[in-house]
Amino acid sequence: RMSKKTEYSQSNHLMWWKLRGGSKRGLPDNWKPPTEIIKMKYSDWVKKAKDVNHKQDSTEKPHWYFRINGCGNGHTCGQSTTEFLFDELPFFKPVKSPFIIDPKQPRGINCRFGMTGNIAENHFDSSRNMVALLGGERRYMLASPSQCLNLELYPLSHPSGRHSAVDWSNPDLKNYPNFKNAMGNEIVLQAGDVLYLPTF
Repeated sequence: RMSKKTEYSQSNHLMWWKLRGGSKRGLPDNWKPPTEIIKMKYSDWVKKAKDVNHKQDSTEKPHWYFRINGCGNGHTCGQSTTEFLFDELPFFKPVKSPFIIDPKQPRGINCRFGMTGNIAENHFDSSRNMVALLGGERRYMLASPSQCLNLELYPLSHPSGRHSAVDWSNPDLKNYPNFKNAMGNEIVLQAGDVLYLPTF
């Protein structure tokens, strides 16, 4: 029933960002946050997700990415955390086990709920991911770390560091010439599938 952090975008493209030191210093004058962080209840997000018209192009219409975070064992990874996640997924608890080598290293459980048409811009994460599909289909484009140069990543000092600067829906090969050499693998998940992405 509580409102949770939700990423809001005016299109179906969603890119994570965070100002380093809370300042725009050193950024291009025309830089704007790619999304807005708002508060939303899960029931409100479900209603918006169901309202998407699957038969019409919704690329330039608002999309939302709902978040639920859990820290575990008293760790603090943000306000309004949802510890019941560890009751449902006990093998992720930060305790020593064959799955958790160092209990001090895990950063909690970060759940994301995407709606039809959402595009999470290409990026790499510093922690492992498990992607479970509850319904429909979802396409993932995966690339080896050896492709980082070709993927034209923003520098780590950029608010969207770790993300590709290229709009994969409409690549600008003049400004990002290395992208034409990028190689990857395409995976389409269907309902019931789980994709495990280890750290590198």
